[in-house]
Amino acid sequence: MSDYAQIIATRLDLSVQQVQRTITLLEEGATIPFVARYRKEATGSLNEVQIAAIRDALLKLKEIDHRRETIKESIVQQGKLTAALSEQIERAESLQELEDIYLPYKPKRRTRAMIAREKGLEPLACQLMKQPDTPIETMAKGYVSNEKGVHTTDDALAGARDIIAEQVNENASSRNTVRNIFRRKAQLSSMVIKGKESEGHKFESWFNWSEYAMRAPSHRILALFRGEEEGFLRVHVQPDNAEDAYSALDKQYVRNSSEAAGQVRLAVHDGYKRLIEPSIENEYRALLKERADRDAINVFAENLKQLLLAPPLGQKRILAIDPGFRTGCKTVCLDAQGQLLHNETIYPFTSVREERAAIAKLEALVEAFHIEAIAIGNGTAGRETEEVVQRCRFKTKVIAVVVSENGASVYSASDVARREFPDYDVTVRGAVSIGRRLMDPLSELVKIDPKSIGVGQYQHDVDQKLLQSSLDDVVMSCVNSVGVELNTASRELLSYVSGIGPALADNIVRYRNREGAFKCREDLLKVERLGAKAYEQSAGFLRVRESANPLDHSAVHPERYALVERMAESVGCDVQTLIDSPEARSKVDINQFVTSDCGLPTLRDIMRELDKPGLDPRAKFEVFEFDKNVSKIEDLRVGMELPGIVTNITAFGAFVDVGVHQDGLVHISQLANRRVNDPSEVVHLHQHVKVRVLEVDLRRHRISLTMKPTTEQSKK
Repeated sequence: MSDYAQIIATRLDLSVQQVQRTITLLEEGATIPFVARYRKEATGSLNEVQIAAIRDALLKLKEIDHRRETIKESIVQQGKLTAALSEQIERAESLQELEDIYLPYKPKRRTRAMIAREKGLEPLACQLMKQPDTPIETMAKGYVSNEKGVHTTDDALAGARDIIAEQVNENASSRNTVRNIFRRKAQLSSMVIKGKESEGHKFESWFNWSEYAMRAPSHRILALFRGEEEGFLRVHVQPDNAEDAYSALDKQYVRNSSEAAGQVRLAVHDGYKRLIEPSIENEYRALLKERADRDAINVFAENLKQLLLAPPLGQKRILAIDPGFRTGCKTVCLDAQGQLLHNETIYPFTSVREERAAIAKLEALVEAFHIEAIAIGNGTAGRETEEVVQRCRFKTKVIAVVVSENGASVYSASDVARREFPDYDVTVRGAVSIGRRLMDPLSELVKIDPKSIGVGQYQHDVDQKLLQSSLDDVVMSCVNSVGVELNTASRELLSYVSGIGPALADNIVRYRNREGAFKCREDLLKVERLGAKAYEQSAGFLRVRESANPLDHSAVHPERYALVERMAESVGCDVQTLIDSPEARSKVDINQFVTSDCGLPTLRDIMRELDKPGLDPRAKFEVFEFDKNVSKIEDLRVGMELPGIVTNITAFGAFVDVGVHQDGLVHISQLANRRVNDPSEVVHLHQHVKVRVLEVDLRRHRISLTMKPTTEQSKK
């Protein structure tokens, strides 16, 4: 582990001690949120991103070591492992370096070089490599043998060149020479497959495309590879001029101007074109794909984080509507805890009479169920339903909010939804989900596979294992940063709490249903299979608001309760008074409580938590309204200024909902009057923004927007 720690510390610019202690904690079963929050003294206050980087680097190093042992075992079985080769394998620091060393020993199908060796032509290849002045006919004549299938000197020379070409391909130095040329000069290019022009029109921008590979943005790389996967494009990653590679390899292998040197040159060029270039091209395609995947996953993860941490309306009585034209609007009423009280369908778009009946019904439901807010799905008929709600005359103040439906249909057909509402169909479940999202986006969205929420780019094209791992990290981070109420949380929400997981979440819910509400955090230890380790990892992130111990409402970990009690005693009060009284807290000298495992970082966290126990880190909810004069794409005009909500952020810009059932794109170049490298520098998900219409393409249903201020606005 110390070797791992040294390597990781160097790569991440951290101290070896920080890395070593973090690795120890992770390998003992600690979660990233727990280590970041409650083990700051051990890690030197590393944050979750740094801890995750250590974990990922550790996994990569272990993967390399596993491959190292597999390669050595394979070469041992061949009887070819020498002390020098073993040392070379041990010194290799990357998978690429290991694979280069292994290439000559890697079991492979019969190659042209193998066949040439079987014909006894390897000595001729060795002679040619020495590049003497001897005529090549003289050198090759002795290898002509009809019995071995070498009928002429040309046959002998061709076989020898095949052997040399393979040797060039399997030489690590040769491959690195070509890699450097790819790194400096490789072009990413694409062409349409003949006859696919019409069918593949959505990729027409890439029918004849070329750019420097290492500068290609992630979204374009993924678009080109998708076009290739779907059979419309042919994509290559190659240097624009093979002569650079030929020249570089010639310098490495060709020593003079003899006939033998000419044969070596032919073999080197053949080895490059037939063997090295395709192999390194595959490497670079994989490298580009890995980079594009990582960028796309980072965008998705950041968007998901912002979505999960969107401001909650809080515990309000909600009327939620899943809009529809022909099938009607599914309408549900929920209590302040999100429980379904009533459901029915209204049909405001079938006739004037039905519209009046729908308005009357909505007014009656708001009054009967003491509704405080109305949640309207933003899908088909969303804006029209919003207009109907605005025509209602409610007796009390009721806010109406348009809510994203992304993933609601996935939830409504899921096992989770069937378990929650076994007696209701998918339309009712979908409406309930819309309403609950307004109350608490985090609690509701954790019930849906993050990949189905629709806030990423090319999420189906990227490495699915890496995507899932990254999104799981995000959900766990968000859930634990907010904290979870133990007595009301769903099993899905509980499963993301540090140290819990799906099995223990089920056990917690079963215990709660059987025994009633948890009276304190310590009651968790009564849950089946929830031992000391799981309690240590989870307790600080769980809240028991009805507990007699006020610290159970906070993020103070139970392992520090005795410490807080000593703090209170030091200023002559109890814990509740210490929480309630800023004056009492101001008298506490935290320096008196510093120990080897509880330093100032933890003590400062405790004091902040005592100031505002269980504070929700999410922003305050703000009501948003679309422009009332715009409800469909045909209403848009170039130059219009409109309010909008950011619905998705990609590497090339941000998508904004302006209330016309089709999000508009604010290209990265239109986000601000300055150069922007990353859209998240300027906007965040669900941000309320002002945009101006640049272009409306009705045929393709595309809207181009800008957030750049006009000249007049800039002057102001």
